[in-house]
Amino acid sequence: MGKKFFVAWIVIFIVWMGGSFVVHGVLLHDDYAKSAGLFRTEADSQAFFPWMILAHVMLSGALVWIYSRGAEALPWVPQGLRFGLAIALLTVIPTHIIYYVVQPMPGMTVVKQIIFDGILTLILGVVVAFMYRSPARS
Repeated sequence: MGKKFFVAWIVIFIVWMGGSFVVHGVLLHDDYAKSAGLFRTEADSQAFFPWMILAHVMLSGALVWIYSRGAEALPWVPQGLRFGLAIALLTVIPTHIIYYVVQPMPGMTVVKQIIFDGILTLILGVVVAFMYRSPARS
């Protein structure tokens, strides 16, 4: 776990936090407002924001760690997309389906969560693959 790992961790953290804000704070804001009784108020949520940061620090480090252990000397874009898809199938899709089962969330909101978070996960896969790409050969 050298410099590349820690730089990638920071980059992935920034992209993930920013992407999550776009997905959940902007794109899904109105959907969440319609189900306001299921969530903390925005003001109440601010007191818990350090936990959100901690979660994203852990997610980002784990994502980079897993990728760094399995990266192959292959073209980085398809490898990143494949990795992002695997992570989405491991985390995003089943997590939102499980929450749908136990929380009365509107089905269309869950579909949007899966699509938007799935796209974000593909982007994260490509970013981490870019960070770990092999140097160009002369």
